Amino acid sequence: MRLILLGPPGAGKGTQAQHIVQRHGIVQLSTGDMLRAAVKAGTPVGLKAKDIMAAGGLVPDEIVVGIIADRIEEPDARNGFILDGFPRTVPQAAALDKLLKSKGLTLDAVIELRVNEGALLRRVETRIAEMKARGEAVRADDTPEVLSQRLANYRAQTEPLIDYYGEKRKLATIDGMKAIEEVTADIKRVLDALGDSAAKIRSRAARKPAAKKTKASKGAKKAVKAASAGRTGKKAGKKAKVAKKTVKKAAKKAVKKVAPKRAGAKKAKKSAKPAAKKAKTAVRKGAKKASRASSRPAKKVTKTRAKTARRLTKRG
Repeated sequence: MRLILLGPPGAGKGTQAQHIVQRHGIVQLSTGDMLRAAVKAGTPVGLKAKDIMAAGGLVPDEIVVGIIADRIEEPDARNGFILDGFPRTVPQAAALDKLLKSKGLTLDAVIELRVNEGALLRRVETRIAEMKARGEAVRADDTPEVLSQRLANYRAQTEPLIDYYGEKRKLATIDGMKAIEEVTADIKRVLDALGDSAAKIRSRAARKPAAKKTKASKGAKKAVKAASAGRTGKKAGKKAKVAKKTVKKAAKKAVKKVAPKRAGAKKAKKSAKPAAKKAKTAVRKGAKKASRASSRPAKKVTKTRAKTARRLTKRG
């Protein structure tokens, strides 16, 4: 679990960070502590920071990011971490996103402790009064004046991170004005919900390889079917070619047989027409001749009878 706690000075970030560390077994990474540790260890980044810190200057963002990059590689940070004091600006947040992405990591949540600045100033005044009453020494930086300046810096530099992480849907806002125990309980609910969501994601991820395997086996089966279909297709193609040739041959023979008949039928039809005409003409001519032949004997008989009658008349 990788977290950031946001909130103005005096909001109770340090107290809540300790509760989270104990409950979830992660480490709290303070940029100040990391810088001092890097300088002490003499790392390349620590040596660069040492000269700047010795001169009283502000350590550049790239050096701070480099120190964080080295620190989160250590074994105790593998389960997760809470960043304390970083990022303070939007450019630092963007640099942190780039760093985590390069390592294949993501930020799980940013918890904002929202408080009333007027109430914070009153708390500081009350605490100072109580410390003086007990005879305790008051730190020079623990005064209402210093706190007012720190709050102004927070508004100008760090408060824009609320919108930055809100747009990324990483932000969870907690009412920091509640009692410490209530704030702790609210943070616990947020982180428990986050843990449940992470567990579901891991469960889905665990099922994905099986799904991929199933897809792969399906793909293999399809490949086998395609290969066998290809072989069958080749055989079928050969058979189809043979059948096609057979059909072509049969078609040619059929055409050869049918063509003469068609040609003869056409010729017969053509020759039948003049024959029919000739037959009709012959019938007509025969009818006329028959008519003439039938009429001729009658004329001859009539002429013969007339001659005979004339002869008999003369004799008589």
